[in-house]
Amino acid sequence: MNTPLSTAAKLCLSASGFFLLAGLCFGVWKYWHIFNSFDHRAPVYVDIAHRASLLYSFAALVMMTLVAYSPYSITVQLIATVVPIFFFAAAIASYVLHGFRDDTENQFEQRNFMTTWGMVALVAGEIGGISILLWGFLANEVF
Repeated sequence: MNTPLSTAAKLCLSASGFFLLAGLCFGVWKYWHIFNSFDHRAPVYVDIAHRASLLYSFAALVMMTLVAYSPYSITVQLIATVVPIFFFAAAIASYVLHGFRDDTENQFEQRNFMTTWGMVALVAGEIGGISILLWGFLANEVF
């Protein structure tokens, strides 16, 4: 029996699937580097892209579950899910870029717009969106 999902829940589940598939593909990329490199290691950001993608896939599932119990309007649910998912995807894209370039082991070595204000926006967006979803669940189901 299929239960209809809200738009925000569909977004979360779709993102989860894409992040999981990306993580598996990045695992193949990581393995290729491990198999073919002299020191049997992948570039740091290939490893990070692999792990982050897998972790974000499960984070999106948690978000989907929180959305299912949300008392908020569809608009609030969408904003609270789109913003963190956007930043999850942007972080993965950044890791992939550094992994392809193999240009650094620490993207914060040089301060720039992205490592300062980009991180402020990421922190606010991810924590803000998840906080809204969590508070909605708690308010609706716990308190």
